[in-house]
Amino acid sequence: MSHSRHFKPRRWVWHGDLQTLVGNFLKRDPHLPASEAAYIQTEPETQILCHCNWQPSPDAPLAILLHGLEGSSDSQYMRGNASKLWAAGWSVIRMNMRNCGGTEHLTSTLYHSGLSIDMLEVMRWAVRTHGAQRISLIGYSMGGNIVLKLAGELAGSMPELQSIVGVSPAIDLGPSADRLHQGRNRVYEWKFLRGLLARYQRKCELFPRIYDPSRANNVRSIRDFDEHVMTPYCGFTGADDYYHRAAAARVLDRIVVPALILHAADDPFIRITPETRAVIAANPNITFIETAHGGHCAFLAEPGESYDGYWAEHTALAFLQQHVHIPQEAHAR
Repeated sequence: MSHSRHFKPRRWVWHGDLQTLVGNFLKRDPHLPASEAAYIQTEPETQILCHCNWQPSPDAPLAILLHGLEGSSDSQYMRGNASKLWAAGWSVIRMNMRNCGGTEHLTSTLYHSGLSIDMLEVMRWAVRTHGAQRISLIGYSMGGNIVLKLAGELAGSMPELQSIVGVSPAIDLGPSADRLHQGRNRVYEWKFLRGLLARYQRKCELFPRIYDPSRANNVRSIRDFDEHVMTPYCGFTGADDYYHRAAAARVLDRIVVPALILHAADDPFIRITPETRAVIAANPNITFIETAHGGHCAFLAEPGESYDGYWAEHTALAFLQQHVHIPQEAHAR
């Protein structure tokens, strides 16, 4: 992993905001075979949509990928990671959070950063239906918080889970939400808010007996949305209660499988507190790589021959390959 610590940003795209924006809008065409759609029940009257690519060998390791806030299984980093893993002999599940990927009708609930139960049920489904024995998780941003939270909650009780990667994970939810409301980060916050409010409007239309559209009135920040719209329906007493209970930071000390956290010092809005950094440093199972540049979920390096410049994806794959043995027959597709 020594090479992974030396991220050099792409020319003219070194600034955190530039990395973030270019990484979000840069067109790419990852090579991935047609996927199988699976609807998985995670709670009563709640289904989520996953897109699966299964290797012919039942012994192939499995990676489950989870997107960030207002993303989906078709987000470019989801497909980019999936194509690299598939080419390396892995089976891959690109998982939508509940309500995402056009699935608002599959549940009467909302989604949030604490729903590690959904990832757990997808893992159990993969073990039950496909005999998965070696599972790794990759989560981006909000998804990074969820996979790290789940690993801490499991604390070694699920032997099939072998490794985890969190890319720009929002493990300190409160400080990161508040940072979104400051300065030029309001551009990012408004983008997220537009999506969240539009999704809430669809939920109000689908389930008018449950949701009150007036709760969205005068929402001007992510904290406002969490305080007045999401938490009243999701069992939290308010935004602060949610940020505390849903944050992976609370359980990082309980992670017992190899875990990689990638974080850029110039990430515009993800903040990792000194207290959380101390917990990470004290856990020998966690590898923490903080680069000077990289923005949020971008980490765009200079491309070259046989290298597309998506540093985080290559680094995540290298980490998983280190910790999961792949039988030779899994490569015979």
